[in-house]
Amino acid sequence: MGESEIKELDTQPYLSIVIPTWNEEKRLPQTLQKITSYLQSKGYPAEILVVDDGSTDNTVGVAEEFAQKYPSVRLIRNDHRGKAYTVRTGMLAAQGQYILFTDADGATPIEEVDKLLPFLEQGYDVAIGSREGAEAKRYNEPWYRHFMGRVFNWIVRLLALPGIQDTQCGFKAFQRTAARDLFGHMQLYGSQTGVVKGAMLTGFDVEILFMARKWGYRIAEVPVHWYYGAESKVHPLKDSWRNLRDVLRVRWNDIQGRYERH
Repeated sequence: MGESEIKELDTQPYLSIVIPTWNEEKRLPQTLQKITSYLQSKGYPAEILVVDDGSTDNTVGVAEEFAQKYPSVRLIRNDHRGKAYTVRTGMLAAQGQYILFTDADGATPIEEVDKLLPFLEQGYDVAIGSREGAEAKRYNEPWYRHFMGRVFNWIVRLLALPGIQDTQCGFKAFQRTAARDLFGHMQLYGSQTGVVKGAMLTGFDVEILFMARKWGYRIAEVPVHWYYGAESKVHPLKDSWRNLRDVLRVRWNDIQGRYERH
């Protein structure tokens, strides 16, 4: 297989990889290079969807350069509507049998998907990377970030998802039918989402996993390795509040019957 080929695409891809981006011109090249190299080593049909969230830097140019070199790389451009809407766009556009979304900073190395895919192949509908568990490892994470994350997860387990230790790791894989069903029915950040200003990190993962469990999809939580990035866009206080609000909105939507099958 040539350097600029990742087996393509006259058949359904085995794996789609969705990368949401917002002003990622510095980190995206390394992440894309690692992912394309990983896929070359596998040799199965695959696609990479870079979904841009209205970047104002050269993120789009970086993605277009890779798309010219690698036929499997595709760019989708959105207005700036936040990460949740951006991930949703990619998950609904992906064609793969299995669909992974992963953060543009590469915090969870792409090789960790080798731990998730066997669960999907065995019949699980959703396999989520988890930074908790005996085999999970966190690198370089400030203690206060870990503490705040554990407090948030305690709230999530209490109000919405008992038993799931880490809902917020940006490394989740889905069967294609489950992905289209779940992301197609998002209530918090669905098709009605408007244009926003600044970083927009949310608790959409909680809603997706809540629906998955309510609708009988099988979820595997899989320990992974994760590297904290000093350039993280997470604002500990503002984003923690928004995430908490989203958990409460999920509970309210459920009380209102908005997640019932009709």
